[in-house]
Formats: sequence, structure tokens, C-alpha cells
Amino acid sequence: MRTSLFPFLFAAFVMASCTKDRPSGGSEPAGTTGASAKPLRIAVVPKGTTHEFWKAVHAGAVKASREDNVEIVWKGPLKEDDLKGQIDVVQSFVAQGVSGIVLAPLSDKGLVAPVKAATKAKVPVVLFDSDLQGDDWTSFVATDNQAAGKLGGDYLLKQMGGKGNVALLRYQEGSASTANREKGFLEAAKAVSAAKVVSDNQYGGATTESSFATSENLLAAQKAGAGGLDGVFAPNESTTFGMLLALKKQKLEGKVHFVGFDASDKLVQAVRDGHIDGLVLQNPFKMGYLAVKTMVSHLKGQKVDKRIDTGATVVTKADIDKPEMKELLQPDLKPWLGE
Repeated sequence: MRTSLFPFLFAAFVMASCTKDRPSGGSEPAGTTGASAKPLRIAVVPKGTTHEFWKAVHAGAVKASREDNVEIVWKGPLKEDDLKGQIDVVQSFVAQGVSGIVLAPLSDKGLVAPVKAATKAKVPVVLFDSDLQGDDWTSFVATDNQAAGKLGGDYLLKQMGGKGNVALLRYQEGSASTANREKGFLEAAKAVSAAKVVSDNQYGGATTESSFATSENLLAAQKAGAGGLDGVFAPNESTTFGMLLALKKQKLEGKVHFVGFDASDKLVQAVRDGHIDGLVLQNPFKMGYLAVKTMVSHLKGQKVDKRIDTGATVVTKADIDKPEMKELLQPDLKPWLGE
């Protein structure tokens, strides 16, 4: 009886082919996923793209991408009130099949469904800057916003001598980061018995223009020009600048104590001029850097922390030129953004 050699020859051919295609060393190259061996492509989606804060976040993300040899795609809505635009961006990246999405959600509710859909499509999401309801995300990289708001409130009340009428200019509803800052500020203000919160229900909105208009109305309603207001707090860059312009228009700069949040060249100059008592500073460069680093670690199968605090501090006229403050206020973005 003759036995055909064909089955044995075929099996040997298949084994040889598999051995030839297998990477040596049993591991994938850096910056790849095990299944596809394609370079990691990470989408970074900010709340907006015009404020100085987001430019620093972008620079930090670029630094991380270069260190880990991965590709990042930076795209977000132009203005920070374009919720539909941000949702469309997230959905587009999911459809493209990016390796992961690093997202600063414009709304703690509005982005829940898109993030859940991304996770279901096996596109992990790392949040930064602002929180999101639910648990369909991998990690949250941000300032402890409530603690930062309290830090600003404590400093403002100190400048006011622990007494007087104080107002809060809110940002906009649905923004978890600023809502927590506002909560922290109110916690600090209400803990001082000789201080009275006379306004906490006015929203500046996402632009300097809308914040300026709301600020004018707030100052008029509280009779700030006649001494009816001793201090005011604003929880982000646009509300801070809008309030500054309103105080200047009514010639109240330096007369009403004022603490804001985040920085730009004009806000830093206002601190130098004594028109703003202090600015609560985050570290947006570090935030963008760690958010991308965290996503890369997760994609490579490493364990990451659920929440990562990037810190906050208050800058004043007295310490504005200290090296550690200058690094936060004027980070060199040219090596990363070419600007």
C-alpha cells in the first residue's frame, strides 16, 4: 500500500511560512499594537482651539508623541460652545478607527453617548481637563478643579481682609471643570462668616464678548461703582478677560479685588499692573503631555491610574517673575508647535 507524501509536504510548507512571518524576539515594535502591528494613531480633541491654554495642551501632546514615536491628530471645535462640533469630531475619529481618543469634553453629559460608542468600538478614551459622567473611559488627567477653585477663593478672601461682598462670574452650564472650580470657590467664600456672596448665578459663556457683557451687567446690578462689591472670581480664561475688560470700562480695575483662572499675555500684564490680584494656574503643557502618555501606556497593555492630578497654584505680582512661575506663564511652545 503506497502512502502519499503530499499532506506532509503541505504541513511543512505552512510551518515554514509562519516562522518566516513571525517577528523576532516575540515582541512588537514600540508604538504598535500587538494585533495589527500598525503605528499608534491617537486623536487629541480639545474643547476649543483659540485660547492660549489649548495651545499649551497641544504642545505637551506633541512632546509626548515624539518621545513615544506615535502619531497624534489634533482637532477640535473653534469655539468652546460648539458641542455638536465636538461630538462630530469624536464620531469621525471613531469611524476612522484611530487607536485611541484623548478628549476634553465640552459637556459632562453631552459626550457620554459618543464616548460610550467609542469604547464599544474598541477605541479607548482618556479624558483630560474636564470630567464626564459615567465610567466608559480609561483615565482622567486634569487639575483637581474643586481644590483649585478653593485655592483661588482663599486667596481672594485674604486680599479682601476676610470680609465684604463677593461675586462669582460662572462660565457655562455643563462644563464639569469650571463647575467644580465654582464649587470650590463658593466653599471657600461661605466658610468666611464676614464675607457675603452677593451673586453666583451669572454665566459669562464661552467667549470674551459674552463674558464682558455679563460682567458689565453683574457690576451694575451690584452697584460696584458705589462700593457695593469688594471682590470677584472668574473660573477660566475667557470669563477672566471679560471681567477685566468690564472692570476697566467702569474704572474699577485695582479697586475691586479680582482673582481669575488660567493665563494669557494680557492677563499676566494685568497682574503686573495690579488690576488682577492673582491667577490660578494649571499646567496645560503637563496635562497634554500626561494625557497622551497615559493613552500610549494603556494601548501597550500597561496599567494606568484612573485619575491623575496635574496640580494648580496661584500667581501674584510678588512672585510672577520666579522661574517656576515663568515656566507656567510663558512656556516655550516653538519646539513643539513651530510658532
